Amino acid sequence: MDAAGLSLGITLAVLAAGFLHASWNALLKSARGGDPLLDTAAVVAGSALCGLALIPFVAPPDPTAWKFAAASALVHCAYYLTLAQAYRTGDLSFAYPLMRGTAPLLVALLGIAFLREWPSLQVAIGILLICLGIVGIAFARRGRHTAAAAGWALANAGIIAVYTLIDGAGARASGNALSYVAWLTFLEGLPFLGWIFARRGRPAAAYLARGWRRGLVGGAISVAAYGIVLWAMTRAPVAAVAALRETSVLFAALIGAVWLKEGFGPRRIAGAASVVLGVAALKL
Repeated sequence: MDAAGLSLGITLAVLAAGFLHASWNALLKSARGGDPLLDTAAVVAGSALCGLALIPFVAPPDPTAWKFAAASALVHCAYYLTLAQAYRTGDLSFAYPLMRGTAPLLVALLGIAFLREWPSLQVAIGILLICLGIVGIAFARRGRHTAAAAGWALANAGIIAVYTLIDGAGARASGNALSYVAWLTFLEGLPFLGWIFARRGRPAAAYLARGWRRGLVGGAISVAAYGIVLWAMTRAPVAAVAALRETSVLFAALIGAVWLKEGFGPRRIAGAASVVLGVAALKL
């Protein structure tokens, strides 16, 4: 599979997935007086319910895909836990772009090693520009960022790269990306929610019950976004799709500026310009 597989339709679909991903993160961030870990759990619960609702309407994945879904479910549990640590030790506006911006570069390197997908020079330049722009957005705000926040964010980026490769291979093996994402989103919620209830008990259940609408909406958007991405990975290089997906950071910055009144500023504009150039390099 080569870079030519990144058609205009796939590009627009993955950009739409990036917007959807930014939207459910903005939904979490706009929660008033919430608990970030439990708000994340609400979205995971919502996505698990959406996955369960889809299962009766899709054919089971090919048996060869189950090992990928099982591995990804465990890796996603680690992802949610490190995500919570990254947000606990650092600002969302710093941790989120840093972990999402470095992940595509790791995906490209691991994709070469394990999937034997060598990006063309043009695709490599596009991935690099997108990563630099997104990381630039992370450091756009002046101020001190702790080593712990950076460490957890980078650890999370590594986990994102791992589950991206696993799911790219799993979606291809499944023969049906929608079937794979339905089962995956259902399965991955079980260990994480089990840990939440074991750790927080009844207060967690009460919190999720109060925020079920937000969780269900966020979960549905999350499933749609990841379903589009996995579908795209069955038709285009994984590293290129992963880089395009992380334009969610640019959309999140725009939503933050317009909806959450966070401001944009010249540094974020420069980062956004780099992302746009990277997208153009991937497509042209």
